[in-house]
Amino acid sequence: MVNTPITVARGNGIGPEIMDATLEILKAAGARLDIDEIEIGEDVYKRGCMTGIEDHAWETLRKNKIFLKAPIFTPMGGGFKSLNVTVRKTLGLYANVRPCRSFHPFVQTHHPEMDIVIVRENEEDLYGGIEYKYTPNVTESIKLISRQGSERICRYAFEYAKANGRKKVTCMVKDNIMKISDGLFYETFQEIAAEYPEIESERYIVDIGAARIASRPEDFDVIVTENLYGDIVSDIAAEVTGSVGLGISANIGDEFAMFEAMHGTAPDIAGQGIANPSGLLLGAVMMLVHIGQGDVAETVHNAWLKTIEDGIHTGDLYKEDTSKKRVGTDEFKKAVIERIGQKPSQLKAVSYSDSTGALTMPPLKERKDVQRELVGTDIFVYAKDKDVGVLASEVQPLVREGFHLSMISNRGVKMWPGQKPESLCSEMWRLRFRGKTGPRRVAQQITDLADAGFDIVKTHNLYEFDGEPAYSKAQGE
Repeated sequence: MVNTPITVARGNGIGPEIMDATLEILKAAGARLDIDEIEIGEDVYKRGCMTGIEDHAWETLRKNKIFLKAPIFTPMGGGFKSLNVTVRKTLGLYANVRPCRSFHPFVQTHHPEMDIVIVRENEEDLYGGIEYKYTPNVTESIKLISRQGSERICRYAFEYAKANGRKKVTCMVKDNIMKISDGLFYETFQEIAAEYPEIESERYIVDIGAARIASRPEDFDVIVTENLYGDIVSDIAAEVTGSVGLGISANIGDEFAMFEAMHGTAPDIAGQGIANPSGLLLGAVMMLVHIGQGDVAETVHNAWLKTIEDGIHTGDLYKEDTSKKRVGTDEFKKAVIERIGQKPSQLKAVSYSDSTGALTMPPLKERKDVQRELVGTDIFVYAKDKDVGVLASEVQPLVREGFHLSMISNRGVKMWPGQKPESLCSEMWRLRFRGKTGPRRVAQQITDLADAGFDIVKTHNLYEFDGEPAYSKAQGE
């Protein structure tokens, strides 16, 4: 059989130790791989590369298309970009897939029946990293949700459920508050769900959904959600299984895929030979399934399950009442290799014999055009220590013909007209001008305010789509 080329990065902290163990187990199980290794992370940052990955490494990744990555370290502050986010976005890895399963009674948990897969949108939302500081005390992080991104991740969740015999997909959103952005995600979910009538679908508000994962995870099967929510609920789910150290993560795109453990570099135990390689090893199992080596994936996974079942545990899992032997990284690796060809008797053995490799996704749906009309603009100004009544009296004489000043708000709360609420005010104010006057008049209104000495920090145009407002109201508006 032809070997599959993959790219490997040993990472930082405990990364090299657990990668060595993982690769030795894969080799012993007969994985058919041609491995190219790249250096990324801490040492690359130290060489002055702000992204933590150099051009020749990108060339290798693009050539092989499959990436097995150990944990890497991103320096805090200083303008350094998260390498994980950079790789996901550069390679279009839009789907983050995180299985979270209980291994009771060998890994202690209050929820022995738990078996959840979280499918997280991986490219947009607040993790777009679009942030601004407008005034000394006011910042903004922009949440971008696209219909295309929502469609793609929701469809992936249903296709994953279909391919893996899952019965239900749950959408977690906060569309009761973020009615436009999260509303679009849920609207798209409903549209896609209708194409899979054989799979149950439901919606949870993400806060109660996260609480329910912690209290009744057996209620869920596949969960699909946005980027930030997915990051949070998948960590909750991994913790509920009994060990974040067993958490795994696949990052899937149309052409590329990356597989990794959920945990970090754990520098406090690096070099001591005690790290648990299980998260990375199980990530490699997902990789093997993805590249069509389900036979090897099944062999490795069942050998690992047998090792756990036999009570051979690294220190993070070791418990006197459930474990039989406490081992380090190397001894754990050898125990898994010794059990190649065996299956667990108490834990449920896995079978990947029906796996067909990577999911094939249909193209995005064609969308009809909508009628978009400019109906006003929000102009944000920096006005420190200014009363809203004074601000309104200064702005009103500058309102251009065709516009009217409909509202002034602060931190999302309407402050004028009407009785001023008892709400803390920052130095950044939003002036809402309404009027169907066109973009040239909007530009003129901005110029008039600037010429009058107003410190304009940003603007947002207001639109209607097919006659419906495509912007939010302020609280109290």
